[in-house]
Amino acid sequence: MNNHLKKTFVSIATAFTLFTAGASLTAAKPAHAASDEDATTLIDEANTHMNARYVWGANGPSSFDCSGFTKYVYKKALGVNLPRTAQAQYNSNQKVSVSNLKKGDLVFFGSSSRSISHVGMYIGNGKMIDAQNRGVIKENIHSAWWNLVGAARVGE
Repeated sequence: MNNHLKKTFVSIATAFTLFTAGASLTAAKPAHAASDEDATTLIDEANTHMNARYVWGANGPSSFDCSGFTKYVYKKALGVNLPRTAQAQYNSNQKVSVSNLKKGDLVFFGSSSRSISHVGMYIGNGKMIDAQNRGVIKENIHSAWWNLVGAARVGE
C-alpha cells in the first residue's frame, strides 16, 4: 500500500508539473513586429482617414481622438482589439525600444510612462500617423511639442 501511495503521489506531481509548465509556455504571447503585409494593411487603413477631424472621445470613422484612432485602425485593418485609452494601450502591449521601431508599432507621449497622454502609429522613417488637434496627420515622432515616452508592439 505504501508503494501504491508513492506511485500515486509521483503521478499527481508529474501531471501537475506538466500542466503548469504547459500553461506557462502558452500563457504569454511574445510581441512581434507586424509582418510587412500587416504593416501595409495598417498604414493603408490609417491613410484613408487622413485629415479626419479630431474630437476628444471619438473613435471613428469620421472623427477620432488619438487612442480612438489607433483602436479603430487596428480593429478595422487586422481585427485586433486594443484598449480604449492611450495609457491602457501602453500598459497592455510589449514595450520596444524606440531604436527598434517597426512599422505598425505604437508610439506613446506624455510626461512619463505612468502619465501617457497621446499615442500614434509608427509608419517608418521617424514618422507616425496620429489623431491630434489638427486632425489625423503624419508627423515626426521627435516633434518639439511631443515628449516621446516609449513604444510598444502589439502582440497577436
